[in-house]
Amino acid sequence: MRKLFACVVAATMAVTAAPTVAETPRDTLVMAFQIDDIITLDPAEIFEFSGAEYAGNTYDRLIGYDPKDVSNLFGVAAESWTISDDGKTYTFKMREGVTFASGNPMTAEDAAFSLQRAIILDKSPAFILTQFGFTPDNVADKIRATDEMTLVIETDQAYAPTFLLYCLTATISSIVDKETVMANEKDGDLGHEWLRTNYAGVGPFKLRQWKPNESLLLDRNDDYWGGAPAMKRVIIRHIVEPSAQQLLLEKGDIDIARNLGPDQLESVRNNSDLSVQVGVKGAIYYLGLSQKHEALSNPKVRQALKYLVDYKGMEGTIVRDLMSVHQAFLPRGFLGALEDTPFTLDVSKAKQLLAEAGFPDGFKVTMDTRNTSPIMDMAQSIQATFAQGGVDLEIIPGDGKQTLTKYRARNHDIYIGRWGPDYQDPHTNADTFARNPDNSDDAKSKPLAWRNSWDIPDMTQMANAAILERDPAKRAEMYLDIQKAHQATSPFVIMFQQAEVAGVRADTKGFIIGPAFDDNRYHDVTKD
Repeated sequence: MRKLFACVVAATMAVTAAPTVAETPRDTLVMAFQIDDIITLDPAEIFEFSGAEYAGNTYDRLIGYDPKDVSNLFGVAAESWTISDDGKTYTFKMREGVTFASGNPMTAEDAAFSLQRAIILDKSPAFILTQFGFTPDNVADKIRATDEMTLVIETDQAYAPTFLLYCLTATISSIVDKETVMANEKDGDLGHEWLRTNYAGVGPFKLRQWKPNESLLLDRNDDYWGGAPAMKRVIIRHIVEPSAQQLLLEKGDIDIARNLGPDQLESVRNNSDLSVQVGVKGAIYYLGLSQKHEALSNPKVRQALKYLVDYKGMEGTIVRDLMSVHQAFLPRGFLGALEDTPFTLDVSKAKQLLAEAGFPDGFKVTMDTRNTSPIMDMAQSIQATFAQGGVDLEIIPGDGKQTLTKYRARNHDIYIGRWGPDYQDPHTNADTFARNPDNSDDAKSKPLAWRNSWDIPDMTQMANAAILERDPAKRAEMYLDIQKAHQATSPFVIMFQQAEVAGVRADTKGFIIGPAFDDNRYHDVTKD
């Protein structure tokens, strides 16, 4: 890919009269982006930020929403839908004339197969669908095509309607081409091993090539039902260092830099050839404290650590422009979000709590940390302020795959992480931060509370009740109550809400930074 990229840029420069900077091809979008977290390209398994963005640009779901007004739900692969009077049956009419990249027509059977397949494979994001009572044994009856263009979904209870609808906008609900996927099935895996590195969808773009920790190339889908994008190709280069991204942007070797830090953004703002684009994200930055660790399992220790983080200091320096202080699991903008920020850096209070917990001299602990900016910078700040309270924190760096794999296996002490909502209903974060129906090592559902071994039957019941409340005002109050209890007791040090910021060349227009990571879209990108 590097040779290909160099040749393309060289060819462009050859036909440009005395350029002051390099110039990317006019029909190609080139981005620098940290994509080391991509583990798989199968929508039934994707559960990482960069992978979700890939799927958002290459696969359609039944329905979608306006990134500027998430309450505005509309049909995508489905043209319309109805809900039965008892609130348990949803009927979708598929859009006519849609074809996959293979040329196969999209039907209700493809939609049913895609949802059934995700439930049967039971990968990390499967809970988004199984929470409606679907199991491998009943899913063929509960999610079915009743004719070529009609899909019926039957839930086990009458949930708040937006709960199911928003879940159908999630990455796991992407529609795959049944015929192509099953042609690549091996040993009953429903084509999973093949689809981890291949493509079988319909979207504005289609996969050309993925080289892990190096590049991701997408080609335009000229036959996309929603209109072909202006860009013929998208090239995403894995560039770790923000300073390297800045240099490439200034030289014109890339159109968009996705991981700039505060210093780089300041330079971009002062460059007339560049601009800064900002979008508020639902992503939350937090520390997960394993309850398998003796000290971390003490409630007073958990609270003490919440007073050993310099929230405001980081907000004004290493995460300036990138994050704002937020200390509840529901992001601002969600129904029922709690915006109270009761924790500040207070070393004296933290020491008092540690002494009361039986750790007057502190303790030693490790933290698994993705070795990218600004995560490492945040980790070092936390290490320094923990030390003021007597807590000896060892940072264990690794790439996205390494740290996530260890975290998902519950083999950490502390994990510094970022969590993005899977859909725009408040249950998306309540379900993972405040719900843990089975804390056993072999549990089927493995939310963040499970990853941190936090057994919370009472809070789980509170979260379960909130999804059945159909009155939005009452439901919002229920989520406020859960978050207040969570702030007071949880093994999560919730620190910031992300604002995604990109450096963009002045001639590049139409890149969308949406509220979720699979809402970051390239379809409307043009170059002047």
